[in-house]
Amino acid sequence: MDQIPSVLACDVGNSSIAIAHVKGEDVTPVQRLRPEDPAGLGRALAELWEQMPEPRKVAACSVNPPGLGALEAAGAEALHQDVLVIGRDLPLPIKTDLPHQASIGTDRLCCAAGAFDRLGVPCVVADFGTAITIDCVNADGVFIGGAILPGLAMGAKALAGQTALLPEVAPANPNWVFGKDTTQAIIGGLVLGARGALRELVESYASELGGWPIVILTGGDADLICPRPGKSELVQAVVPDLVLRGVAIGYYKSLLK
Repeated sequence: MDQIPSVLACDVGNSSIAIAHVKGEDVTPVQRLRPEDPAGLGRALAELWEQMPEPRKVAACSVNPPGLGALEAAGAEALHQDVLVIGRDLPLPIKTDLPHQASIGTDRLCCAAGAFDRLGVPCVVADFGTAITIDCVNADGVFIGGAILPGLAMGAKALAGQTALLPEVAPANPNWVFGKDTTQAIIGGLVLGARGALRELVESYASELGGWPIVILTGGDADLICPRPGKSELVQAVVPDLVLRGVAIGYYKSLLK
């Protein structure tokens, strides 16, 4: 490629659509938009698109078909562009060791690709969003699988919806060990439980890999799980734009064919 193309990278999640301009290693700050607000989505896409030098394309991964439909409609109206979708129009951004790779969420693969592309060593990438995914990439850069857990807000809603007296709480960083009331007990259970799940899974992955992997976090609740990544014994970094980097990798791979 004589010139690195600009990619308006989009991650269509269950709760929001994340967008950023990716050009090689450079990524603008991530914007999160509501698919239920097509006008606002269109404006945000157009404003970012105008700042992007040519050649430029729109690419996305999606785990939310209605949200993807909203993005495609906004892209057509505001940008007069088709949205290139990972797994449909673009190749997967990372090799996998999975029997049915078409069934896995492409956001997980993009997240893993974004992490390994930056690190080049075995790594665990944990995405703390609407759902929690904790996945592993081996030394050969192959996605070998992982785990899916309910997200923090999902867990809080489930507790409130399926019990008679428990309130629905907003996840927060617990600065206590022993919850002294119901709200503290729920927050501690959700956040500390997620931290424990991360540690247990990373330790299990390390045993299978034969060495300790680099651990990278992303997603809206990552800062609750690891408020101080530089001082964590487990987590090396929190990187908000991993999925969008992976989307761009998928587009760049398509140019090499």
